[in-house]
Amino acid sequence: MMESILGIICTSMVVVPLNISINDSAIVTMVNNCEAKAVIASDEFVDRIDSIKSQLKTVSDDCFISINTSKSYWHDYHQLLNNADSSPVDLKVAPESECNIIYSSGTTGLPKGIVHSHSCRFAWAQGMSISLRYDSSAKTLLSLGLYSNISWVAFLNTILVGGTMYVVTKFDAEECMQAIQEYQITHFAMVPIQYQKILTHENFSQYNLSSIKATMCCGSPLTVEMKKMIMENLPGDFIELYGLTEGLVTILPSEDMFDKINSVGRPYPGQELMIIDNDDRPVGTGESGEIVGVSPVLMSGYLNNEKANSDATWYDDKGRRWLRTGDIGRLDDEGFLYLVDRKKDMIISGGQNIFPADIESVLSRRGEIRELAVIGVKSKKWGETPVAIVVPEPNQQIDVEEIKKWLNSNLGKQQRVASVIPVQFLPRNPAGKVLKRQLRDIYKDLEF
Repeated sequence: MMESILGIICTSMVVVPLNISINDSAIVTMVNNCEAKAVIASDEFVDRIDSIKSQLKTVSDDCFISINTSKSYWHDYHQLLNNADSSPVDLKVAPESECNIIYSSGTTGLPKGIVHSHSCRFAWAQGMSISLRYDSSAKTLLSLGLYSNISWVAFLNTILVGGTMYVVTKFDAEECMQAIQEYQITHFAMVPIQYQKILTHENFSQYNLSSIKATMCCGSPLTVEMKKMIMENLPGDFIELYGLTEGLVTILPSEDMFDKINSVGRPYPGQELMIIDNDDRPVGTGESGEIVGVSPVLMSGYLNNEKANSDATWYDDKGRRWLRTGDIGRLDDEGFLYLVDRKKDMIISGGQNIFPADIESVLSRRGEIRELAVIGVKSKKWGETPVAIVVPEPNQQIDVEEIKKWLNSNLGKQQRVASVIPVQFLPRNPAGKVLKRQLRDIYKDLEF
């Protein structure tokens, strides 16, 4: 897959890496939405593609490529390579031309095709390789699917500096620790749930992880406790990143981590952030509102989706285009960003705005709880009211009434939860984000 991605980019075609965990209907929708002309698939997915082949409207019958397949219309990947001319392609790639389309995780609705240009991708690699401390000695572990922008950032950085990549087909905490030890891995980018699984693994102390130089975490918010746990147990620099595939990034480096541990850092050079209120007016320092940004890494736009492009755009009084993030945050007087919540996750109870992240931050202090999420459900009195969904630590008995009483005693009156609901797991996308939209759907009939 890595060879295919790089080959497609070098020939000025557009690569569309797809998440294999999505259902067949979603694959059909994405392939048709981007008007794909060819499909390259691992041999274990040939039968799956065959089952939906007739629905792929723009792919020609002779443009299916795989490995070790006996199907007549599938071309053999290695045979194509062996028969190809190995001389460089005499081709100029325009900086503004499309490089890739990455489909969004769909945490807030239907996935959208995010288009990046070649100049945008170069800006990603140039800025992030410096911010995340990559150099030519980098040995980067890629433990998330290559459809993820988190993986793209890591491998673009590594390519730019001339490092080495090690690709893991599926994340397993112990296998990743084995790889770090065996291959002397220096860099990796992971989501919070991956760090949690590694640091709490029963065999964690048995592995030599001293080769690590710099690690990055992004994808979903980190608790203060998890940040401290990572810094205390993993060597090298730990860097938190807040960003969107659409193109906005803040960096909290290790040297700022303790003084600004509740923040997600500052925008890296070349980017600007602003906070705007519900009337689209800029707010003052320390005030909360929607985060908007302008950056050289902004996407070209959402593919074939003018409404989504319009919804994601804010123009300032100078006519500059800014990206709306849909996230609520505030900036301090040094330009550090503090996340409050996702705009769409905000709970409106009795006319007051309640941010689930504030409640989750308090609840995360409970050691018997492994994972948690706060959502709004129907309330006869208030319209909406918060409830906490929790996953206990393994083999841990929890007293939900005691937790509820303790939690509410540590919250403001309007923030108090109506219930604490134990579950076995939280729905997450492959990047580790909790799918609150799914949780809200599961509990849509619950009312207090």
